[in-house]
Amino acid sequence: MSQRDVSDISRQIVDATGGLRMRRLRQAEWSRRLVRENQLRSSDLIWPIFVKDGDGAEPVASMPGVERRSVAGCVDAARQAADLGIPVIALFPFTDPALRDETGSQALNPDNLVCRTARAIKKAVPEIGIMCDAALDPYTSHGHDGLMDGERILNDESVEVLMRQSVIQAEAGADIIGPSDMMDGRVACIRSALDDAGLRDTMIMAYSAKYASAFYGPFRDAVGSNAMLKGDKRTYQMDFANANEALREAAQDIAEGADMIMVKPGLAYLDILSRITQELNVPAFAYQTSGEYAMIMAAAQNGWLDGDKAILEVLTAYKRAGASGILSYFAPKVAMALREAAG
Repeated sequence: MSQRDVSDISRQIVDATGGLRMRRLRQAEWSRRLVRENQLRSSDLIWPIFVKDGDGAEPVASMPGVERRSVAGCVDAARQAADLGIPVIALFPFTDPALRDETGSQALNPDNLVCRTARAIKKAVPEIGIMCDAALDPYTSHGHDGLMDGERILNDESVEVLMRQSVIQAEAGADIIGPSDMMDGRVACIRSALDDAGLRDTMIMAYSAKYASAFYGPFRDAVGSNAMLKGDKRTYQMDFANANEALREAAQDIAEGADMIMVKPGLAYLDILSRITQELNVPAFAYQTSGEYAMIMAAAQNGWLDGDKAILEVLTAYKRAGASGILSYFAPKVAMALREAAG
């Protein structure tokens, strides 16, 4: 077919569609922005931060650019987040192995690392939201999210501890409790415990569709549970081959009192995120996991892709799939880039 034939066909198509040329709106940056369907904003971001005891900061080797921060360093990060328009930070502790035990007893210490950090941040930066996880894996010597009897995870006994942990964290200043443990029935029990403690305004963002994934490795390095983990978490985290199960999990958590739900990991589960937002009509969040972060950083550092462009593309994909917000270690970098782009 000659170029003239192609041009003739193209004109016929344009004529048949009323003169429409889809590329017309793409020809300039201003026109692309004018008709853009999904906008990524700083207010869409939650910044996960790792906290440690002592002074200074320690790099997380498997997450280039991410550090374990002191309590004072977390306060500084909260100030930075507030300045950048990031509404929420999520706290994750690196617990001294000497303080870990079979029952994760440090989770119930009102003066543990997370609680001290939450109180310090609320005192210094009261306008920032704080999210804390309800799970035992940062505190157990076996690295699992719940209590164990031999090799078996105990559901109801674990939920009893998670209820108490959630109240302690909320009393310390947590605005959002994130049950990440994947025990059955824990959202209803945590909601009840918070209400009974007079903490009715404390929100719950349930890790509803949390899959047993290979993308968590660097996170486990950051909180110190990777080397301690005995076995795997497939008896309570979701099978990555399942989709309908995620809808059932999310619907159950909503019925039990969750204000928001989460899909984790994010990038490999955009189909799950899209279905939940479309079918359940509830605020849904995606967690850009440590493994996703590490992949982008490794490729960017090797010159295999443009890291800055890849970050924005992936985070916008979460928005396109329906996410109300995104937990991302790139949050401050993205917020600064968005500010510079806005002039």
